[in-house]
Parts: sequence; C-alpha cells; structure tokens
Amino acid sequence: MTGRPQRARPGSPGLQVLVDELAEKLGRSVAVDDPLVRVICTSRHFGDEDPVRIGTLLQGRADNATVRYVLAQGVAQWPKPGFIEGRDDLGLLPRYVVPLRERGYLLGLLMVVAPEKALAEQETEAIARAAEAMAAQMYAEHLAADTQKSDERTLVLELIDTNVATSTAARRRAMESGLLGDAEHVLVTVVQLCRGTEPVRQAEAALWGTLEGFRQTRSAQGFIAIDQERAILVQLSDRASGPAEVAAQSARILEELTTFLDPSAAPVIGAGGRHLGVHDAWRSYEQSLVAARAARRLPSLKSMGDWDLLGEFAVLLQLPEHALNESLVPKPLRTLNETNGGDRLRDTLRCFLEHAGSIPKTADALRLHRTSLYYRLRQIEKITGLDLDDGTHRLTLHLGLKIEELLPTGDDGGA
Repeated sequence: MTGRPQRARPGSPGLQVLVDELAEKLGRSVAVDDPLVRVICTSRHFGDEDPVRIGTLLQGRADNATVRYVLAQGVAQWPKPGFIEGRDDLGLLPRYVVPLRERGYLLGLLMVVAPEKALAEQETEAIARAAEAMAAQMYAEHLAADTQKSDERTLVLELIDTNVATSTAARRRAMESGLLGDAEHVLVTVVQLCRGTEPVRQAEAALWGTLEGFRQTRSAQGFIAIDQERAILVQLSDRASGPAEVAAQSARILEELTTFLDPSAAPVIGAGGRHLGVHDAWRSYEQSLVAARAARRLPSLKSMGDWDLLGEFAVLLQLPEHALNESLVPKPLRTLNETNGGDRLRDTLRCFLEHAGSIPKTADALRLHRTSLYYRLRQIEKITGLDLDDGTHRLTLHLGLKIEELLPTGDDGGA
C-alpha cells in the first residue's frame, strides 16, 4: 500500500523545445521544476552539471535535503528572479531561479546553472523572454490537469457523503466509467495542515505532490480531494490494511510533507477504520477526522493517528472541541494534582490503574517496594476522597487521567 516518492509528470514536447532552445542560446544547463522542485523538463549538459543535477536526472527529483534547502530560500514566494547560493555539502552549484507564474499562479521554477553567480544582461533578457513563453505553455497544460483534479475531488466528496443517495449515485457513476474496480475494502486517510507561512497554493501543491504516489500502488487504488490545508485520500484494496502498513504509509506522507513545507504547517495524519464495502467510505472518513484530532492532541502519536489503535480515546474525542477542556477533569483528580507531590502520586495512580489494580505488577513497573506502594495508594485515597477498591471510583480517575492526556500543556479551560 505504501507509495514511493513521486516524480513530477514530464513536461510537454512544447515545453521541452523551449527549454532546449534557451539552453542552446545560453550555453548553460537549464531545467524547469514544478513548485516542489521536482524536475519537469531539462536540457542537455554544458559541462556545468553538478551532483545534484546528475542525481535529479536519475531519480526524477533532488534528494530531500536539497529540496528543503531550495524551498527554504523562499523561491516559491519570490516576486522576481534571483540567485540561490551553491552548497558544497549538497553538491549544488549556484542557480539563477525564475518563478514561472501566470495569472498569479506559480506553475514552476526555471533554473539556470550559473557557477559564477552572474549573468550578462543579454542572458537575463533571453531568460525572461523564454520564461514568459514557458509560463504560458504551462498554464494551458495546468488548466487541463486542474479539471481532472476537480472531477476527482467531486467524486471523493460524494463517496464520503453521509447522504446515502449521493454516495450511491457517485459509486454507480464511478463503476460505469471504470474508475472503481472490484476492490472490497476501503480506507480513508485525512491529512491536515495548520495555517502556516506557506501560501495556500503551495500547500495544495505539496499535498497533491505527496499523495499522488498513493493513487495507484501494488495493493490499492486511490482517489484524492484537496481543499487548502486539508487532503482526503480514499483507498480501495482487496484486503484490509494492517496497522503496520497504515503506519508506514502515514510516516511516508509525513516525511514528504516536512520536505516540501515549512515546519509551521505542522501536518497531522488521521487514518480511519478499515471497512468492507465502498458504501462505508463515509464511516472511515468520520473516523479519520477523530484520528487526526488525536494526532494533534497526543504527542505520543507523533502526528499520526490510526482509528483502529485509539482505544478509549476514540470515545473521548467524540466530545465537541469546545467541551474538551480542563473542566472535564474530575475534581478529586484536580485536587490530587494541586497537592504537594501530586505529580508522583498521579504517576503512581496511572500505573496502578493501567495494571488493573495489580499490586505486584504496579510495584514491579515502578520498581517500588510494596509497602511504599500501599502507602502512596492510601495517600491518594485520602487526598481524593475516593476508594480505589471501588470500580466506579477507579473508572472516574482513569477517565480523568485520559482526558488530561488530551489537553495541551498549560490548558486554561480552552480546547
């Protein structure tokens, strides 16, 4: 199910002609990359190739460290052309970079190798003319591709719609057109970004470029819908994916996004439950939202949530966002937290409850003598006023501890 880092789609013959003509005129190596620094078209070498260029031609994209470096220069936001410094440790020579835009839309990056980090006036003029023609060519191609993405987005949103008539009609159309095969199992994954420093279109490009590799894998067929800071991936397969497969896929997605986006984007991934039948795509989608919420709130998940592994958190996270705050922590537990030595006692309580009240197992886990453990438990009972032999009291405290895990550090009552 796990996809590989995706190459950009090759440029059209018309774009390749423009790249070759410019390279011959300049006598320099030229390339056009997409906004994620994945090569689209490239010229022949002119003796100025560097390890990055050679590696890119072989792999279809630069390595992650080089991509991060180039994007960190802010090239996707540059209002005009400029030079980026070379990096010996990356094997990168300086380049003259021209953002290729049409009607405000960043279509790609024209890169000219310039080891001396200088160009003659006639060279920059030739580059400017070529860049204008390239942007026009790419915009026409972009419009056609954008229509396909829009159609796919509509299909995804209808497949996950809770309205039975809408989702049924979408499945029927997709089956008749051959888009849906006979796969029986469905998994919906949601990727969410924070509103960071990246422009919305750059974030969308990063989401699409990352997820595109999962539209067709050896074991699954996928469809994508992207909406600003959110992406939905619907995958159909002949068998249900296990936790290890889902974790590997989520890790790959996260790795790619952190390559393409500024850390402020803080992506999280939520994988829904695995269901039998495309008609349950809406259910997997709803569960993926809960898993993404868990990924945002639980640092232990490392930004990746899986509904099938959430346990009791799957229930607690059904609470509305505004309601999930410190006021839900039971008063006895808050009293314990405010007591001198409360952190130690709370850790003891958590260990005791997670070991189902077993004194031997709790003492071993804490590396504590049983006499000391009994003393701490009596302290907890005295402070909270609850009886740890009472199942209801234990449940109250255990739920309180789980709710605390979902609260941000220093929560003041907001969610």
